[in-house]
Amino acid sequence: MKKYIIIGLLLLVGVVFLIKPLLTGSGEIDPKEEVLPAIFKFEDNLATVGDEKAPLEIIINIDDIQKLELYYNDSVLQTWKNPKGKISFTLEAGLFGVGTRTLNLLSTLKDGSSFVDNRMVRVLSDILPIKKSVQILGEFPHNPTSFTQGLAFFNGKLYEGTGDPGDQGKTIVAEVELNSGAILNSNGLQAGFFGEGITVMNDKIYQLTWKNQKCYVYDVNTLQLLSEFNYKGEGWGLTNDGTSLIMSDGTERIVFRSPETFAIERTIEVYNNQGPINYLNELEYIDGKIYANVWTTAGVAVFDPKTGKVLEEIDGSELVKLGRGAGEVLNGIAHNPTTGKTYMTGKNWVKLFEVKFVEPGN
Repeated sequence: MKKYIIIGLLLLVGVVFLIKPLLTGSGEIDPKEEVLPAIFKFEDNLATVGDEKAPLEIIINIDDIQKLELYYNDSVLQTWKNPKGKISFTLEAGLFGVGTRTLNLLSTLKDGSSFVDNRMVRVLSDILPIKKSVQILGEFPHNPTSFTQGLAFFNGKLYEGTGDPGDQGKTIVAEVELNSGAILNSNGLQAGFFGEGITVMNDKIYQLTWKNQKCYVYDVNTLQLLSEFNYKGEGWGLTNDGTSLIMSDGTERIVFRSPETFAIERTIEVYNNQGPINYLNELEYIDGKIYANVWTTAGVAVFDPKTGKVLEEIDGSELVKLGRGAGEVLNGIAHNPTTGKTYMTGKNWVKLFEVKFVEPGN
């Protein structure tokens, strides 16, 4: 009899182990998920356009929150003390311009512990860019050995900065005669230093390097090397607005820097109505707008330096047909404030062009 009782008990235990997974949905007991003290009601990241306002709902899960802070792009937008129940808040998503922003909800409990719920917010431009093309007004010789990375005018004189794809010590900054393309004066860097964008400000030429993480500063009159700055990441294009140096790094990101210390002052991201504009390269500041060559393309993106919104998209393919020769991509925009004229060329091109940007039909 005892034998049958033991067998019955074993069968019962076995049945329990067989049925339990069916009841729980798996063979293991899932640990209870941690519930944050306060959470955003929406689960997915936000996508907004321009200055669109996004209604947020915040759920308070416990009564032990001493302080609740809402951060947007690392800035505190709102603080609540001892919050309860549910909170509604309207987010001005375009507060920091277009781009991808962080949205964090920081809960600090009465015991001093803290918890964060976070989301990402992507803000697209609400502007449909004006499509333009390049009208050629004049042609000039360009040195085909110059791998153009920067082009700029200062006091009516043309300056060019080059790269060194063959690692042969060909990176230079030079004063160039516009009509002949001849190099009038130059200074260079040793092999291993790949020059990038240049700009001239306060009688100084600033020259970026691609991966060397250095910006070199030269006297504009003698081209003598004066000093250098260090920075993190890659250097691509460089221009200035008369107050700040403006730098690209090959992404959609634009950094404004101090000309005295090269410290970062602020950053923007460049977006059109569809998304980010990556591969921003050589830059030029013209009449309150920034013009950027887009690497690997014949395109130029024109954007607002305050918001990062793309205002115009310029097709430079006609220049490529006429000026490239055996060279590489379109790269180099220079505006002469003295004459109001604008010029463009490319890497190892045989020609440099005076240009005008026009809408189709004009």
